[in-house]
Amino acid sequence: MNRTVNRVFSTRDGNAGSEKSSHFGSQGASRSGRPARSGGSSVRSARSQAEFSLPGTISPALPAVERFADLDMPGALVAALGSQGVTVPFPIQAATLPNSLCGRDVLGRGRTGSGKTLAFGLALLARTAGRRAEPGRPLALILVPTRELAQQVTDALTPYARAVHLRLTAIVGGVPAGRQTAALRNGSEVLVATPGRLKDLIDQGHCRLDQVVVTVLDEADQMTDMGFMPQVTALLDQVSPTGQRMLFSATLDRNVDLLVRRYLNDPVVHSVDPSAGAVTTMEHHVLHVHGADKRAATTEIAARHGRVILFLDTKHAVDRLTEHLLHSGVRAAALHGGKSQPQRTRTLAQFKTGHVSVLVATNVAARGIHVDNLDLVVNVDPPTDPKDYLHRGGRTARAGQSGSVVTLVTPSQRRSMTRLMAAAGVVPQTTQVRAGEEALHRITGAQAPSGIPVVIAAPPAERRRKRAAASGGGYRPASMTGRVPAGLAASACGGRGPS
Repeated sequence: MNRTVNRVFSTRDGNAGSEKSSHFGSQGASRSGRPARSGGSSVRSARSQAEFSLPGTISPALPAVERFADLDMPGALVAALGSQGVTVPFPIQAATLPNSLCGRDVLGRGRTGSGKTLAFGLALLARTAGRRAEPGRPLALILVPTRELAQQVTDALTPYARAVHLRLTAIVGGVPAGRQTAALRNGSEVLVATPGRLKDLIDQGHCRLDQVVVTVLDEADQMTDMGFMPQVTALLDQVSPTGQRMLFSATLDRNVDLLVRRYLNDPVVHSVDPSAGAVTTMEHHVLHVHGADKRAATTEIAARHGRVILFLDTKHAVDRLTEHLLHSGVRAAALHGGKSQPQRTRTLAQFKTGHVSVLVATNVAARGIHVDNLDLVVNVDPPTDPKDYLHRGGRTARAGQSGSVVTLVTPSQRRSMTRLMAAAGVVPQTTQVRAGEEALHRITGAQAPSGIPVVIAAPPAERRRKRAAASGGGYRPASMTGRVPAGLAASACGGRGPS
């Protein structure tokens, strides 16, 4: 059972020489009097435990709310939530929004699918509503580590940004920068950005961050894991020093310690137990397979009814398995960092619409992908990091839905997998299986593939657009500005980190 914890402490500020204070005001009001941040904050020495000691807070947190209507938000935002069928906040939203709407800094940890995007997004939009950005000078910034997560955040917040007449633009690598620079010239209040591309556009003089008063770091631990820390800190040093900062992540390890202690001021700390990755609506199975039987078992799982994500370690393994599945009659598509951004965007759109039923992916798909009614995730190659296990599994059982995570383990991997599961706080059901056996079908829905090779053609709408473009119809691809249909935006990771 998940435990939600609001931690409120009375303690001294960890930054010597500064005195913390909290400034509450009406929704949308700027804070003043934020203590100067010392650029010389040091990372504390490494500890044996994975999680760092969460910082203390001086100011008590406001109590959680039961309904969005109880929050001091613009009526247009509440109405937009209602039109989307969203009336009751998830725990992380209920706990943090009363405080973030008042301008408090927030440190939020919650499992994947726990509602973090609306937790920070609604506060950011509410506090920016009614203001207009100058060309090239945004008012709010959401930093994310990957293109896919940028696309998901953009899609999720677009209807709410429209409701309060805010212009939202994604600034990401992997696609031409022309449309992004044009959006900046026209003025955009909210940026969803990956560090590499945003830094490039700033260096080229297209953007300044000095008017940004609300800044969000989403999945900060992955940004540090991907080597983005120097770029992130350089960007944070450019935003308004009196502005609001929010940091949200599914895990908070020591790599994030510097960001928290250097950039968050008297934060409200909301934490869901780290083992919440193993939510009660999610089943965990370890299937012991013989190496010679692993591909046959994987193929039968892929041939099941319904969508499934198969995770492998390398892009070459992804490509080989995808080719094998297509030849076996399974509608599969590959997703990894070696694909161009338009290819990645198209593959995700096909998977979400059901045009493709099996997504074969590397860890590039472990975060930032939300697909409704995805009830099975399979680790064909077991992960080596507990965080990777929880994030891969977090593609299913989202928002209270049920789902299963299955990991295929060969005899040589059993001992390391036992250690990883213990570190992840997961107690799986373990079963010995073989291809064609009832146990494999019962657990995963596996069935024999048709054996009739398939070719995944572009969806009809895309073929019509291509024909129109070829005939001079002037088709122009969708831009990542938050004004396009969900899943079809031509964007999504940023900049320069590995994927």
